[in-house]
Amino acid sequence: MKKRTLQTLSAATVATFMLVPSGTVIAEEVKVSVKNQIEQGLQADLPRRGLSESSVRNRWGAPESVTGPVGEPPIRQWHYDNFVVYFEHNRVIHSVLTNDR
Repeated sequence: MKKRTLQTLSAATVATFMLVPSGTVIAEEVKVSVKNQIEQGLQADLPRRGLSESSVRNRWGAPESVTGPVGEPPIRQWHYDNFVVYFEHNRVIHSVLTNDR
């Protein structure tokens, strides 16, 4: 009799855990370094794709140095203190932060 009661109790316990949501929550913890948060903030302030050279010069001033044009289509780089802007013809195609800050 004891064995049957234990089996019934075990089956009832398993059924209860299957029907009732458990109190255990599984979550993924995402850690973002302060440096990455700062870079994301700075990234928002970089020249966007499609801006003209004159728009970039008006907003961020004259670059510290310019390289190019190189290749076809001609690609130029404008180097600022903490970022580089890449131009195809006279339009921004990409802007990236640099590590020398």
